[in-house]
Amino acid sequence: MKKKLLATVLTFAMVASVLTGCSNAKTENKNTSDSGATPTAASESKEDLSGTLTFTIWDNNLNTFIEENDMVAKFQKQYPNIDIEVEKIKDDSEYWNAMKMRASANQLPDIMFNKPFTLSRFKDYLVDLSGTEASANNELANGYAVNGKVLGIPMTAGYEYVYYWKDMFKEAGATVPKTWTEFEEVTKKLQDYYGSKDKDFMALACGLKDEWPDYPFMEFMPALESGNGQNWNTMAAQDNPFAEGTDINKAYHKIYDLFTSGVLGKDPLGLGNDQVTSLFAAKKASMIALGDWGLQNIKSGAEDVSQLGTFYLPTRNSESDPYNVIVQGDSFMGVTTHSKHQEAAIAFVEWFYSDAWYPDYINYVSSASSMTNFPKDKDPILAESDTLCPDKKLIMYDGGGDNFSAIQNETTFDYKKLGAQMLTNDFNLESTLKDLDDRWKAAREKLQIK
Repeated sequence: MKKKLLATVLTFAMVASVLTGCSNAKTENKNTSDSGATPTAASESKEDLSGTLTFTIWDNNLNTFIEENDMVAKFQKQYPNIDIEVEKIKDDSEYWNAMKMRASANQLPDIMFNKPFTLSRFKDYLVDLSGTEASANNELANGYAVNGKVLGIPMTAGYEYVYYWKDMFKEAGATVPKTWTEFEEVTKKLQDYYGSKDKDFMALACGLKDEWPDYPFMEFMPALESGNGQNWNTMAAQDNPFAEGTDINKAYHKIYDLFTSGVLGKDPLGLGNDQVTSLFAAKKASMIALGDWGLQNIKSGAEDVSQLGTFYLPTRNSESDPYNVIVQGDSFMGVTTHSKHQEAAIAFVEWFYSDAWYPDYINYVSSASSMTNFPKDKDPILAESDTLCPDKKLIMYDGGGDNFSAIQNETTFDYKKLGAQMLTNDFNLESTLKDLDDRWKAAREKLQIK
């Protein structure tokens, strides 16, 4: 049994090698049948399956776990004739550059990862995994299907939270909000109560100096407003997506009113995320919106988290409306059509998501499990959100495909930057949205996007 770790750096030599291989690519690499049926590992015994598979990753945590737990050796206990070469690429930026080139050269690895917004980009190079047990047991896979095909199995699920201090709420007479109007009222109440004693207080901490920390609002709220996790892709097919009455228009008006109400403190543009997280941990702010990953940062900076709680951002207009909650699948493992050993590769995917490997991995990382047969208990602080919101409706967030990205680049639409700009002098939301509509329509026409 052997383990091969390929540390990959994208150099000119690698690019030349990939492009040279394009001329030698053989059509037999595409082993899908004419009927479009998905190959399954069940058609052969574990001993009959053989070959060497390349498993390409960029995730440092996954790579560390693979090395420390000898993944190849464990896999080969069940599949002795299949070897795995783990190819670690430096980061996700170099990874996507490499996958783009390899797709053109017919040299994709046997097993690759995708993000929600790249599944459609590589849809012609990925095998349908709908018939696998891994897909059947994954709570998110079907929600990200492309044209009815499950092209990747998400390893983890990510949720977004509003972290808050219960004791600060109690002292100010505030309660956990259930609607957007209540959320606005609570933030103003907290700002008035604590801000009268501390001029540097922030009811809602948001490090807009870094711009990106406004993503729970600027990036996710249009999807929460519409209940459509594909909202960016929907917008890519519209000429005037920012017009009055559209979901993004309504969402951005809500955010603008909140951001400009004074609840972000006296200098939201002067503080970055690390600073406001530290201030929140020190109870110089009563709320902060972050993903599940933020809990560790808060814990490391707080003396005591016994009064720390969470709730899901309530963007709905009334309690009779659905309580939409963003969830993101991440790291979608898929098998490529370029693989010469597709059945062996599918067997590896099934094994990865089985009790032989997945439970230990998901308990190693901070993210939530995506597998219904291997649930992972949330930290009690995060679990409070589910107790407060038993009727939540999960909105599976996509992030936008190639058409959206092309229009976004052409129009220079940056939702995170836009959120910070709302706090600048002379900013006008109406004229900004009108200008975005004009540029959006022109970009679709120029790029010939239908």
